[in-house]
Amino acid sequence: MQNIVRLAAIALPAAIALSACATTAAAPLPDGSDVALGERAYVDGPIVQPVEVVEDSRCPMNARCVWAGRVRVKMIWIRGNGEKQPFEVTLGEPTHLADGQFTLESVRPEKRTNIKLTPSDYRFSFRFAGGL
Repeated sequence: MQNIVRLAAIALPAAIALSACATTAAAPLPDGSDVALGERAYVDGPIVQPVEVVEDSRCPMNARCVWAGRVRVKMIWIRGNGEKQPFEVTLGEPTHLADGQFTLESVRPEKRTNIKLTPSDYRFSFRFAGGL
């Protein structure tokens, strides 16, 4: 009986700690100001998750270009019922989502000619302007 009590004294706190970690990892970020690929974030209402950089043709900040380029990101909107709806955003262009407009406002870091960005380098800022 003593062994069972000791085992329970060890196992219960471990189980609670593990469940807290699992819950925290899945919780969305509180806002859309610094979101990495794969992270979920509340963006003024909707919960969204950037999943892939489809295009990053921005002109490197240490180069001269004829065209400024653009960034397109594949996203997932996680609806209130848990349904996941894919959509795509382009930097600076509002996209209709739910009852409003969703905008990819910035992409970091700046692109440079001498540095190749990896998916884990990217950070995004989003804004949602809800409808009336």
